[in-house]
Amino acid sequence: MTRSRTLLLSLLASTALAVPTYAEETTALDEIVIYYGALTATPQDKTAASVTVLSRKDLEQTGETRLTEILARQPGLGVVARGPIGSQSGLTIRGLSQNYIKVLVDGIDVADPSTPQVAYDFGRLNAGDFGRVELIRGSNSTVLGSSAIGGAVILDTRRPEADGISQSVAIEAGSYDSLSAVYNFGAKKGADEFALTLSKIRTDGFSSADENNGNSEADGYDAIRLSMRGQKEFGAVTLGFAAFAQNDESDIDSSSVTPVDAFDTTTHRERGARVFARFATGVIEHDLSAQYFSGYRYYTSDYGAYDYRGTRRKLAWTATAPVGPGKLSFGLDRTLEDYEGTYVSGTVKTTLNGASAEYAFAPVAGVDLVASLRHDDNSTFGGQTTGRIGATWAVADDLLLRAAFATGFRAPSGYELYDPWSGNTALVPETSRSFDLGVEKSWGETKLTATLFRIETEDLIDYVNSAYVQVPGQTTRQGIELGLDGSLGARLSYAVNYTYLDWSNPVLSSSSSWNTSFGRHTLNATLSGQITDQLTGALSLRHVADRQALPDYTVLNGQIGYELAAGKSAYLRVENLLDTEYQLWPGYGTSDRAVYVGLRASF
Repeated sequence: MTRSRTLLLSLLASTALAVPTYAEETTALDEIVIYYGALTATPQDKTAASVTVLSRKDLEQTGETRLTEILARQPGLGVVARGPIGSQSGLTIRGLSQNYIKVLVDGIDVADPSTPQVAYDFGRLNAGDFGRVELIRGSNSTVLGSSAIGGAVILDTRRPEADGISQSVAIEAGSYDSLSAVYNFGAKKGADEFALTLSKIRTDGFSSADENNGNSEADGYDAIRLSMRGQKEFGAVTLGFAAFAQNDESDIDSSSVTPVDAFDTTTHRERGARVFARFATGVIEHDLSAQYFSGYRYYTSDYGAYDYRGTRRKLAWTATAPVGPGKLSFGLDRTLEDYEGTYVSGTVKTTLNGASAEYAFAPVAGVDLVASLRHDDNSTFGGQTTGRIGATWAVADDLLLRAAFATGFRAPSGYELYDPWSGNTALVPETSRSFDLGVEKSWGETKLTATLFRIETEDLIDYVNSAYVQVPGQTTRQGIELGLDGSLGARLSYAVNYTYLDWSNPVLSSSSSWNTSFGRHTLNATLSGQITDQLTGALSLRHVADRQALPDYTVLNGQIGYELAAGKSAYLRVENLLDTEYQLWPGYGTSDRAVYVGLRASF
């Protein structure tokens, strides 16, 4: 029996007794607000944060399996991929790479402490696993601690939307001998709920090293993932949990200035879990949680085999109470991280203690202010204090102004410090400042958003001449994000966004890893519609121009869906309709025109 099949059977067995049985009811699930750049759940229009929220409907609109394809269409975001699904891939937010982005899955910090820069690898995520995504732009270290300089990506697995039992299944097959399937089960009664999502994907893929450079060996991917979450009320106390497990294996090519075919493989195993309790003592509301994450990476190549392991354990407590004209939130947290590997002597251990506070109030009608402060104590580097202040002004029902200033930091990872080949124990944390000024204006169903931003980073940690070094001077990313969405008549809707990004880097060596493969200009446009009562269609376009390291490119994707019956539909989607030849990272390939067919059913 394969390892992935053993994982599947054992996890299903462990949860079989946890599935409740409920009578059918019709209570809808309210919209859930998680962070929105605040210490406690707060409506978006009161935090001054620049946020995009993607619902399950948004994630299914254009049908992509690879989550990064959907995220890359959002304002300010870009994707850096080294080949097909399963290959190393990261996001950029406003020109800052994935090691400056905090990533949470159901509240679990999923960045592997053993990776070189504790950066999350987005290349192995299936969009079908998630029901909601929050994208937060700008420094958020006051809420999320180290690494949240560029912003944060908050991923929520799927939840039941109405009382009763619900199930859904999605199956897709297509180019590169690809096959994927997702099954979701939900049970809900009032505030009590349980959800399970199981997904499987297998593909032969295409060559990670660009085939246009003479590489022909396809790089496949095989993954299985199980996610669960649930909560139950016991009088005035709500207890809940979330957990996931993923096993996957990817074929990869050699990593070099000019990547070439290789028969290398990477095996990943990730586990995460979180439990929480919410309760009140008088006027004070408490949220107490504990979480665990472990990541394991095993590599085989012509040069031998090696592996890395990273774990994280975290305890957190947050309390909220009315104070004066507003709301005061405060909290404490303690995190233990371990890192070890083939070329590491012993286990690298880091302890992080944090204390935070936030006060939100409305001095006059229509104006909301929020001020946050956080202090982190790192067992290696000592203390770091960060802060954030934001203001929103609802000038009218259809006009909102917002502004924010925040500071952030990123501590060097264990790999950057202690790797025997490239580590540098003299590194100190990077620090940052983030500025946002935005406006949101509506005309009926049409909404315009515009945000000016600037991020300044000091003491940049860079990879130069096969070693990590501290670069003196200031790195800046600044620009504007514009978004417009609305409808064209009763059957068509559109969403267009444009990002202009300007940058300034310290003088770096030609071997610097600090890149500008993102574009100065990025345009995304999506047109979707109800063609007939049963037929739907969607087109999405992404154009990226003025890349310092790579040529401009334009990619067009399309999907047609047909409703077979209530809750059942079939679709045809085509990636790269124009068969564009382009790269997202120098030397690595992207998909040719590819065709996929799928079925979705809910019951």
